[in-house]
Amino acid sequence: MLKCTLSNIDKLFEIVSASMPLYLPTEDKNGAVFKKWQPGTVWSNASNTVKGPKDLFFPQSEDLMAFKTEGKKIEVIDTRTETEDFAVFGVRACDVKSLEILDRVFLTEPRDSYYASRREHGVIISLACNRPTENCFCGTFGIDAAEPMGDVSAWLTDDALYLHANTERGQAFTKLIADLTEACDDSAVSAQKEKNRKVMKRLPLADLEANAFGGSKTEQFFHSPQWEKLSESCLGCGTCTFVCPTCQCYDIRDFKTNNGVVRYRCWDSCMYSEFTKMAHGNNRNSQKERFRQRFMHKLVYFPENNDGIFSCVGCGRCLAKCPISMNIVKVMKALEVDTDD
Repeated sequence: MLKCTLSNIDKLFEIVSASMPLYLPTEDKNGAVFKKWQPGTVWSNASNTVKGPKDLFFPQSEDLMAFKTEGKKIEVIDTRTETEDFAVFGVRACDVKSLEILDRVFLTEPRDSYYASRREHGVIISLACNRPTENCFCGTFGIDAAEPMGDVSAWLTDDALYLHANTERGQAFTKLIADLTEACDDSAVSAQKEKNRKVMKRLPLADLEANAFGGSKTEQFFHSPQWEKLSESCLGCGTCTFVCPTCQCYDIRDFKTNNGVVRYRCWDSCMYSEFTKMAHGNNRNSQKERFRQRFMHKLVYFPENNDGIFSCVGCGRCLAKCPISMNIVKVMKALEVDTDD
């Protein structure tokens, strides 16, 4: 266990950023967001960021390749540059878990080389939650907010930051800041963990369980009459999918420029009527069907194909951002009641 006094935290960021780009939560007009550190940047210890660090690994929009044509000849150009090492500080336990979920999507064969390169170069420094929001329910999915994992786990007390390396990349990171840290026992961290867990137990959604859901439950929930009631107020705006740290839907498009054609991909949403629309139309023509797809994927389809792991991490962002206050918690409670009946 290593200890860095809070008076040295800016020096720590400065040392790390001298070796690699460092991203951390900073306050924006809409809340805390991950931004690249530079001198004068003020770190925000906000309970949660507006979006997770997902787009540092899976950008909201990115070029995939370019094409140049000359007569009947087509030249394919790889537009990628070699990804450099970078560090992401202040990642909460829910967001660390969300990256593990994305790994199951993008690192399963055929591997997504764009995502894989960023994961190989990124160092995750997690931070335990001292002040979770009332929307948090990560414990529902077996996530311990007091034990956030990542390449380096960190805990914050009133006067210090404590760090523990979990991987080789984490050990390399702690070597960078060796001059600002000192070895210590884990007594302060153990006390902080206990405090954190007591806070988590008092949250409004602390008793929410996901036991009723999981793989092999398709027949049980697919035809539930609750979907009609739950989806009737949904706007199909896609806000929930864009703030969700585990959503991975994207679209690929070509854009013609004066120098040829650029192929890029951008985030998409299964809540949109145009999602995966092809010549024959859309296989989910109603908002009810699109709404059902989103939540069935989180609670049933994904665990069916991923060793029982849910595609929700209980971060609470959809609870905070949905304009009509519809979210996965309401869906879970409604479907459980329907099942009990």
